[in-house]
Amino acid sequence: MEGKHILLGITGGIAAYRACDLSRDFIKQGATMRAVMTKNACRFITPLTLEVLTGNVVHTDMFDEETPGEVLHIALAKWTDIVLIAPATANIIGKIACGIADDLLTTIVMALSQKTPVAFAPAMNVEMWNNPIVQKNIAYLKNLDKYHFIEPAEGLLACGDVGKGKIADNEVIVEAVRKLVT
Repeated sequence: MEGKHILLGITGGIAAYRACDLSRDFIKQGATMRAVMTKNACRFITPLTLEVLTGNVVHTDMFDEETPGEVLHIALAKWTDIVLIAPATANIIGKIACGIADDLLTTIVMALSQKTPVAFAPAMNVEMWNNPIVQKNIAYLKNLDKYHFIEPAEGLLACGDVGKGKIADNEVIVEAVRKLVT
């Protein structure tokens, strides 16, 4: 993935901590990482952690004052080769499926070129994963060429339930992204 630009979108789920190792895995393979965190993601990990790991400013606000004169969501949409949303919550999947752009991450996704892929690495409770509305949103997005899903794993979930909903292993996510950008 030498020379590829990966924009990592981190949403508000317990699996947000995995973004740290994921960003390092991509950097080790020569990718440049930038991160956008939703407000809820910042409740699980801090932007500073990702800034140290990626070597880049982490954006959390649509109206970031650190980039004066730049339309941030457009600049990031043009910069990236792929957007990886990990973890992808039911909320972010639903918002994107409905075309809702009410934060920096969803606005970037709406501003992407039709050639720029978006990869989702879902992570949520098994009942949320099995919810017919979530599954309908996933099916809708899969039907569009640019949206790709990295299936969650089965196992013990953070809430204590057992079933499908764990974010995929890092190796699986890295390989899926590699295939989408090469």
